[in-house]
Amino acid sequence: MADITLTLPDGAKRSYPAGVTGARVAADISKSLSKAAFSCSVNGEHRDLSRPIEADAGFAIHTIKDDAQALELIRHDCAHIMARAVQELWPDVKVTIGPVIENGFYYDFDRDEPFSPEDLGVVEKKMREIINKREPVTTEVWNRDRAVQFYRDNDEPYKVELIEAIAGNEDLRMYWHGHWQDLCRGPHLQHTGQVPGDCFKLMSVAGAYWRGNSDNKMLQRIYGVAFKNKSDLKAYLHMLEEAEKRDHRKLGKSLELFHFQEEAPGMVFWHPNGWSVFRSLEDYMRRRLTAAGYKEIKTPQVVDRKLWEASGHWEKYREHMFTTEIDEEHANEKRTNALKPMNCPCHVQIYNQGLKSYRDLPLRLAEFGSCHRYEPSGSLHGLMRVRGFTQDDAHIFCTEDQIRNETALFIDLLSTIYRDLGFEKFDIKFSTRPEVRAGSDEVWDKAEAALEAAVKTVTEDYEVDPGEGAFYGPKLDFKLTDAIGREWQCGTFQADFVLPERLDAEYVGEDGQKHRPVMMHRAILGSFERFLGILIENHAGRFPMWLAPTQVVVASIVSDADDYVNEVVAVLNAAGIRAVADIRNEKINYKVREHSLAKVPAILAIGMKEVGERTVSVRRLGEKQTSVVPLEEAIASFVAEAAPPDLR
Repeated sequence: MADITLTLPDGAKRSYPAGVTGARVAADISKSLSKAAFSCSVNGEHRDLSRPIEADAGFAIHTIKDDAQALELIRHDCAHIMARAVQELWPDVKVTIGPVIENGFYYDFDRDEPFSPEDLGVVEKKMREIINKREPVTTEVWNRDRAVQFYRDNDEPYKVELIEAIAGNEDLRMYWHGHWQDLCRGPHLQHTGQVPGDCFKLMSVAGAYWRGNSDNKMLQRIYGVAFKNKSDLKAYLHMLEEAEKRDHRKLGKSLELFHFQEEAPGMVFWHPNGWSVFRSLEDYMRRRLTAAGYKEIKTPQVVDRKLWEASGHWEKYREHMFTTEIDEEHANEKRTNALKPMNCPCHVQIYNQGLKSYRDLPLRLAEFGSCHRYEPSGSLHGLMRVRGFTQDDAHIFCTEDQIRNETALFIDLLSTIYRDLGFEKFDIKFSTRPEVRAGSDEVWDKAEAALEAAVKTVTEDYEVDPGEGAFYGPKLDFKLTDAIGREWQCGTFQADFVLPERLDAEYVGEDGQKHRPVMMHRAILGSFERFLGILIENHAGRFPMWLAPTQVVVASIVSDADDYVNEVVAVLNAAGIRAVADIRNEKINYKVREHSLAKVPAILAIGMKEVGERTVSVRRLGEKQTSVVPLEEAIASFVAEAAPPDLR
């Protein structure tokens, strides 16, 4: 048998007979590596250690230290071990599919009886028994006829249907975890004992239609999470507890910020407190955009379908648009309009009014545009997924030569805004040209080079996502990290060479000829609604003072202090502080507790001593100690603290 050459990550080369397995190579390198090995990569393809290698290749061994590969295998094997445990406990259950997902795995089962929370504990116990057996994981390649017959003989109709739905006629890979078998592409671990027995947890059961089709049978999906070690699992479960406490839907109700109701699904009813936060954020963004050279505009919410057809949105986005038909006076047919799902085509209409010169560019048009998109009712989720929203939207019309500078300016603006709003960390994803795209390679080369060069002026730490750009141009996406480590996709910056062409946008260049501008789509917050949901959860409802709907409560200790309380509130209001009086006939401890639960940043307690000395007793949210300060000093302190970040 001919030899093959494997090139290791350090450049070293080793020769083996063709057909050698990754397990054999690991054992040849060292005994300790053989024990620690999880899987291998052959020319970048993640594989089982048992698969033969038939040709020269780049080769790497993966252990539990390799996060991406180790977590994929642990979670995938957990899914199979869970399915085996379920079928050992309830032999009549039919299995379907069990993929890896973010942070864990799931498996769909066909069982007549619903799984209970107690059942999950029983399944976990059985899974640990299987893990402790350290049974080998083996694989074979079968032809389709053999696989179909096997599943028919074992009364697994879902597996038969899966095989029959696979295009082509290639052979199939079959895996055994001990005696239990599943159809799978792999890869998998060497034995069940390589799954850490204390690093997974079954979380919940949900309904799921077979193959995602509501015409099919409803199955039961068991979700689980899995990590490399116990501390990672503990940290994740703690994060979930924190997320539960910070749930913006619960805080929205308890802090009287907003609500939803059936008569307007996915549309927000903002209460005075919530609208105060919204307006404070909007005012801040307006000042930042004005300072950055943006011109604010306002465009119609209802627009004739002809514009959406011209822009291409009608064809690609129609199912997400709310439409209405109007009997126009003297018209022969009804007129179809749509609530705008985005602002882009309307911004081009403003750009197109009047002839533009290269001297007018870049032109930055911003709008806090009210948009509506039809989202399936099952996908609606508080402020995070709505049907009506206000978009933090702007479009920059520029020349190709201006792309780099505009990108750099945008990233700098976004960075400072995120920091002002309490987010110190964000990641950048750079998505390049897809296979199906508009525009010449020359233009794409220029746009991609400009965007990437601009990113590098800020950081070298960004991720390239090949082929995931929009069909009209490359893009940058920005993910920020919140206080408990969750990532949120918010900002975006996209180069568009298509819409200016479709909507006939032009400018006169230095050469006196007409040219198409590049249209840069950009957002920093995304939608105000979603970003406010993120802010609520990031701060756990404890807004910084400049955003808090009520910034100061002035509470009386005795009724004789009421006049001074009202005087203090009036002075605070005059200084621009959102302050309210609490002169109810209640004990001061009751008032302090109530306003603390409402997460008011500062509570001023006033009794007769404070009246006589013209002082206030200041208690900050979350603190037990109070400090007595002169009224003028307190006011100056609050004015400074309540100033928005850009005005300090």
